[in-house]
This record gives sequence, structure tokens and C-alpha cells, in this order.
Amino acid sequence: MNAPAASGARPWVWIPTLYFGQGLPYVVVMTLSVILYKNLGVSNAEIALYTSWLYLPWVVKPLWSPIVDLLGTKRAWVVVLQFFVGAALALVALTLPVDRFFQLSLAVFWLMAFASATHDIAADGFYLLALAEKDQAAFVGVRSAFYRAAMIAGQGGLVFVAGQLTELTGDVRFAWQVVFGVMAAFFVLLFAWHRTVLPRPAADGPVPATGFAAGFVETFASFFAKKDILLVLAFLLTFRLGEAQGLKLITPFLLDPRPAGGLALTTSQVGLVYGTFGVLALTVGGILGGLAISRHGLRRWLWPMVLAVHVPNLAFVWLAHAQPGEPALVAAVIALEQFGYGFGFAAYLMYMISVADGPHKTAHYAICTGFMALGMMLPGMASGWIQEGLGYPDFFLWVCACTLPSIAVTAFLRIDPAFGRRDGHAG
Repeated sequence: MNAPAASGARPWVWIPTLYFGQGLPYVVVMTLSVILYKNLGVSNAEIALYTSWLYLPWVVKPLWSPIVDLLGTKRAWVVVLQFFVGAALALVALTLPVDRFFQLSLAVFWLMAFASATHDIAADGFYLLALAEKDQAAFVGVRSAFYRAAMIAGQGGLVFVAGQLTELTGDVRFAWQVVFGVMAAFFVLLFAWHRTVLPRPAADGPVPATGFAAGFVETFASFFAKKDILLVLAFLLTFRLGEAQGLKLITPFLLDPRPAGGLALTTSQVGLVYGTFGVLALTVGGILGGLAISRHGLRRWLWPMVLAVHVPNLAFVWLAHAQPGEPALVAAVIALEQFGYGFGFAAYLMYMISVADGPHKTAHYAICTGFMALGMMLPGMASGWIQEGLGYPDFFLWVCACTLPSIAVTAFLRIDPAFGRRDGHAG
């Protein structure tokens, strides 16, 4: 069904800022926390284990996603949670100078993760309600692009600033306090902006149900009654199996000294090489992926996109063996890998949208992303120990081997030839 037109601002006014605001707290929790703790001397095994637990809110968010459907509007959820994220970012800055900074900052990251996961539910539901179906595929690349732009700002620009401030002041804790303080102020401004400009879709309201408990049960029952649900879950859980492990160790790999198997980049260089050039390439890939699907449909592009995600993981195998000393060469190799991932990930997003289609699309999309997060959390928890046991070269080979289950599952997927095409026709 087509969503009714939303009153208010045009999509270009709010989609970029909405998905930038969705991406930034996620990259803070999942990536900046890794670099922060690496800078402060925490081991790879501890970083991988404890920061992987931060995925849990995204794993279990389907348990409370019906609440977002059944209470209030998605618009209200979005703006309130952005203010809460700003407060959490300020609290992280306050915990860094204290003795038990690791435990206290992790606790605040947990609160931020729960707020961010709930914001994801509301923002994705709002997107589905505020755009007509024919526009959703066209804008999936835009939303992905600005989500990735948040990654550039977070793991690129802010990491670079943290590195530069550390070199200028000699105080890594102070440098990261400044970074988190700036982000906190930004989210207060984002709260004020979206409170003003977000449209008010006619359909944005509580989903009718015979009762709260009945609506809650109905939401989950209708999801697990979907056709080929076991195949759907297999795809959602395996698509990021390799990435889940590699992602936790990429920044430690870039920062570790050469005798430990790393590339010995500085924090500022990581911000430029991985967080800026890499994410720019990923963003361009995401935009082109969304446009390709809107032109020809998801089914035609599924296999090329799945391979585009998985095959470039071999780039990290080469980096680990060759250990090139030129940051420009490292940046070029990572940009190639990230472009492939961005291009292919558009297929995963559209597949989740296709699975979520129906009267409970907000909650069902949240359930899909919950399984996606589970597929990231569990493998990531053990990745630090695997890397320490195998070393970086064999670890990245292991990551490549872990992409094979996803490739096997893809062969059994059944997708409507017309799904994702902007004109709605197969071809």
C-alpha cells in the first residue's frame, strides 16, 4: 500500500538530518567506543567483548517496538529521544576523568544504545509513513548516504579531532571529553530542528488494536507467520557474519604497531583513512545501490550486491599480509572495500523493507533489524579472542570464510521481480 502524503516539509529537508541523527549515536556506541578504549589502553579481547554487548539494545528492540507502534506518534518519539541522546553524550564526557571510567562509560553507552535503538524504530517507521511507496526505494540511497555521512563525521572527523587534540595537549582523556561535549551540543540542536521541520503524516498515530496486550501479541505473531520465515531469518542472521567479526578489529588493526601485526597508523590517520575516505566511498556505493534497485528492482541486483559486500573482504587479507606503510595506499584499498559494501548493503535494507511490508511495518522492520543486530552481536563478542589466537592475517581469512553461509542462503531467496522498482513494474 502507498503511504499517504505527509503534510509539511519536503523529504530533502528532513530525511538527511533524520538519518544523520540516527547514524551518529550508533557510530559512537559501536565504533568511537572502540577507538576511545583502544586509546586508553584497553585490550582487544576486552574491547570486542564489552562493546559487542552494546549491540544488545538493537537485538532486543523488537520486544518493545510494538510500544512505539501502539503509543503516541513516531514524530514525538524521534524528537524526545534525540534530546535524551544528547544528555547521554554529555554524561560520557563527565565519566572519562574518573578512576572507574571504563565501567561508568560503558553504563552510559548502554543507556545511549537503548535510546538510539528506540529512535531507530521510530525514525524507520516515520520514514515508511511519511513517504509514498514509490519514493521509498529512491530515497533508500539518500537515507543510507546520510547515515554514512554520520559515520564520516563520527569515526572520521571526530576521531581526527580527538587525535589532533591529543597531540596538542598530551591528554587523551581531555581530547575525548571535548569531542563528546561537541556531540552533546549538536544533538540538542538536532532536537530543536526536528521539532520544527518534521512533517506530520496523517497515518502517524497509534496502530489500532483491540487492546495493548492483544496488539503486542498480534504484532509478533503476524511477523513469524510470514511466508518462508525461517529462510528470512537465516538471511538476516548470516548476511553480516563476517563483517560482525571484522568490524570490531579493523580500527585496532589500523592502530596496532607493526610487530603486533597492525599498520601503526595514528589516531588522526585512522580518522582520515578509515573514517573519512573509507566512509565516503561507502556512502557513494550506498547511493548508487539505492538508485540501481529503484531502476531495475531488488531481484535483478541481489546477487551482484551480495557479492559486492563479501568479496572485497579479501582487501583486509592483503593489508594484513603486506602491511603497506603508505597511508594513501591503505586509504585506497579500504575505500575500494567500503564502496563494495555500501553498494551491496542497499540490497539488505530493501530486503528488510520487503519483509516488513504490511499493517505493522514499523514493528516488523524493527524485528528485522533486531535479528540483524543479533547477527552482529554474537560473532563480534568472540572476535577479539579469535584475532589474538590467529593473528591478523589468518583472522581476516576467517572473516572471508564466514561470508559463505550468506552466499549459500541467498540462492534460496524468492523476491518479487517488481519489488523496489520505482515504476512498480517487473523488467
